Amino acid sequence: MLAYVNNKWFLRVLAHLLFWVAFVLVSLFVFSDYYWKANPFLQYALLLIAIVYFNTLVLQPYLIAKKWYAVYTILFFAIAVSATQLYCQVFAQCGCSIMKCLSDYLWQTLVPLIFFGFLGMIYRYIDSQESMQKLEQKHQEMELQLLRSQINPHMLLNTLNTIYAYSLEKPKESSDLILMLSDNLKHILYNNQSPLVSLEDELHFIDNYIVFQKIRTEGIKQIYYTKTTDQSNYQIVPLLLITIIENAFKHSRIGSNIQIDIAAKASRLYCSCSNDMALDSKEDDHQKIGLRNLKKRLELLYKESYLLRIEKKDPFVVQLEIPLA
Repeated sequence: MLAYVNNKWFLRVLAHLLFWVAFVLVSLFVFSDYYWKANPFLQYALLLIAIVYFNTLVLQPYLIAKKWYAVYTILFFAIAVSATQLYCQVFAQCGCSIMKCLSDYLWQTLVPLIFFGFLGMIYRYIDSQESMQKLEQKHQEMELQLLRSQINPHMLLNTLNTIYAYSLEKPKESSDLILMLSDNLKHILYNNQSPLVSLEDELHFIDNYIVFQKIRTEGIKQIYYTKTTDQSNYQIVPLLLITIIENAFKHSRIGSNIQIDIAAKASRLYCSCSNDMALDSKEDDHQKIGLRNLKKRLELLYKESYLLRIEKKDPFVVQLEIPLA
């Protein structure tokens, strides 16, 4: 970022220097009959530079920002005419009429005024666009943080209830579940703050979640879970898949078959989740919020490079395809 800023200002300063060098050389060629020390343009040059940058840095930004276009136009030409008259009568001492002076010398004042005025407007437009992009990016980052914070907390409550019930029946084995819960909490609290996490960590989080669900729904629902990956160093946005998987458990009927398939290949992730649902069942508010939350995150993160397909029938099917880093 710093290199970009430095490079941007270097190019701008270079453009200014090149213009002034070329403009002075052309003007000196026009007044070649004068000796350098006696050349009226060289004497006038510093004053002209001050006038040009006063217009570019002070007058133009102030009046244009207030949309006083007519006032600026009048002042612009008043400054150009006054500066030209000053050049004719004081520096060149040509003794010519006002119209003759404007005809012969007005261009020397107008050319840099117009060039740098136009250049200044272009620079301000570019800077405003960059500022808008930064604000939009900051807004998206804040929105993503808000969406991440809306991950349904009832998942933790269900997990704790599962561990409690399991501890009553198999107290010696409940320590493994507590360890898995600890891993998942770390993933939610710490990895959720990162833009990307390893796919391996994300799948480990899902593995633990499904273990809890198998215990919780034992004898009630059938769970079929597969995962494959063609390499181990993929990265993914954290907690994207859990909304789909959680909905499958929460909104499936008793005796439902829940099928979860996750595959990573050729830098793409494919997730398919289906569950049996009664044809007359409707999405509750949480399910709508969860899927809407997911869609919003996908739009912010991937724009048009993702695919989300939802089939609201029996079975209820959600398919997601996203790029992997």
